[in-house]
Amino acid sequence: MIDFRYHLVSIVAVFLALAIGIVLGSTELQGDTIDALRLSSNQLNKELNTSNGERDSYEQQVNAYQQFLATAGAEQRLLANELTGDQIVLVTEPGASSTVISGIKQAAGLAGATVTGEVALQPSFNDLSGANESSLYQINSSLASTSQTTLATPGDQQTANQQDAAELIGTAILAATTAGETQGLSPAGAQSLLGAYAQAGYLSISSVGGALYDRATLAVIVTPATAPSDGQNDPASQVLLAVAQEFATLSAATIVVGSTDGSAAGSAISVLRSSSVSSQVSSVDNADTTIGQVSAMWALAYQLSGHKPNSYGISGASAVSPVPSALPSATPSTTTTPTPRPTKTGKGDKSVKKK
Repeated sequence: MIDFRYHLVSIVAVFLALAIGIVLGSTELQGDTIDALRLSSNQLNKELNTSNGERDSYEQQVNAYQQFLATAGAEQRLLANELTGDQIVLVTEPGASSTVISGIKQAAGLAGATVTGEVALQPSFNDLSGANESSLYQINSSLASTSQTTLATPGDQQTANQQDAAELIGTAILAATTAGETQGLSPAGAQSLLGAYAQAGYLSISSVGGALYDRATLAVIVTPATAPSDGQNDPASQVLLAVAQEFATLSAATIVVGSTDGSAAGSAISVLRSSSVSSQVSSVDNADTTIGQVSAMWALAYQLSGHKPNSYGISGASAVSPVPSALPSATPSTTTTPTPRPTKTGKGDKSVKKK
């Protein structure tokens, strides 16, 4: 008969053997695993260093191009007389790049246009929560009644209140034409309407000598400097579609611009380009560079001349830039006779005779 002690010793022996096997096995595997992980880590570090080197090289090239364009005065030459006499209003999204904003203002001036002012949308404007939507709805209803504006049917119920607000704001800062315009608000009415949204915290305004309330014919919307973490599901990107659509209807031309880093996949510009609104507004994804700023002014001029909106830049764009209204001819318009150069004299010139 096998007693309990035998069972106990057997069980202990089994577990001891199992423990020894686990220890030995893990010890052997541990070395291989560490070696594999170390090899993978070294490879990733190598790839990262290569990518960082390429990035630094590209940044140096861009900086060199920027410096060259500035030194040569290329921006002024490329933009001369493109938008002479036109008025542009800037509308900025929360987190918009200051480099893009200042660059667009400078490019507009070089193109002969006047920036009437800036309307900076605040984070609350993109808030789709119930309480905020209720507040925005009440303000919209009150201002629509006061200004006697019949609001259009929103295309997306999720951003219906933002679209109504964009339509009302548009009547205060935009005019489709400079002559014979009958719709829109008077300067006093425009100031009152924008003041109501500003007081509620939905936007802030800065006007250039009161010109903002005279209404511009062109609009430039500046997107955030970085792409949102939730990509196309970001509420701000959806609100942008509503704002851009309304401004395109109320202006002679509207474009959306952003920085290179802020226009990657999942960004506001990326969402815009994949929507139906892209057929109404042009977009420029590298407006933090001189080339992008020139393209933005050309895009406005291009639409004013009757061409369809398009996407420009380097991140999923259809073209690098629009075709400007006038390009310098590669062939001289008149035939000129080269100026004769003086004949050199010296040891190698056999035509000179010694006296």
